[in-house]
Amino acid sequence: MILYILYRIGIFFALALPVRASYFMACRLADAYCLLSPSDRAAVIGNMRVVTGGSKSDGELSAMARGVFRNFAKYLVDFFRQSRIDADYIKKFVKVEGREHVDEALTRGKGVIMLSAHIGNWELGGAIVAMLGYPLSAVVLAHGNKKINGLFRGQRLISSMVPIEIGASLKECYRVLKANKCLALMGDRDFTKNGLTSELFGKNARIPRGPAVFAYRLASAVVPAFMVREADDTFRLVFEEPLFADASKDEASSVEELMKRYVAVMEAYIRKYPTQWYAFKSIWERDAEEDMRPDTII
Repeated sequence: MILYILYRIGIFFALALPVRASYFMACRLADAYCLLSPSDRAAVIGNMRVVTGGSKSDGELSAMARGVFRNFAKYLVDFFRQSRIDADYIKKFVKVEGREHVDEALTRGKGVIMLSAHIGNWELGGAIVAMLGYPLSAVVLAHGNKKINGLFRGQRLISSMVPIEIGASLKECYRVLKANKCLALMGDRDFTKNGLTSELFGKNARIPRGPAVFAYRLASAVVPAFMVREADDTFRLVFEEPLFADASKDEASSVEELMKRYVAVMEAYIRKYPTQWYAFKSIWERDAEEDMRPDTII
């Protein structure tokens, strides 16, 4: 109940204050949380060490960790301000690149898998995609608290993006793609324990195989899509060139090959925007049975 109240308070202040003031207050809270949560801070520093290939000093990694917490705080502000997003906001704050890749993929009639990662602001990106006129459904995590889950669902529905909760999502995902619509999936963290081991920054990690399986079975295009924050707090929504499963191979081989290709795309974005990658648990050094489900909206 306390967490639900805190989220409600967060929404109130995010809507009541100018966005710059909201960002400032959120960043100060993020600094405090980073300082008072040594386990989360250590996990982020460990992840940053892998991403940067061990090229950064302890001081630089600590500074990067603060940046991760601050950017995630800004992400929450943007999520809480979802009701303020309109055409004028998109024109002023969002630069869209590669939209032709989505349009081209949709002409095939097989649906489009918009593959992203926990980087930048994927929630805002999904809202923008839906507002641009693309029929979009997104697979999301359900929060354990029903009130909080309802709050998150309401925020997502503001933009006409349809959330599909993990668990009973498989049939709905097939339905969306067969209707030649867009399905948003995250590709960097496996929350179902059904993922496959793949190399991420040279180390083995469990990566979701769902995007590749759907692409193989339905011949859907995989369009990597990322909403990244610029230094001035504007955004770039980038759609990369479509990836396709190799239908000439068996499913296992084709899925593995396609996963390697989209992992490489995610790596490139994470490497370029490391402080916008929100991974607050160790991605690599963990027990295979450890629960990776977060108690936040990610």
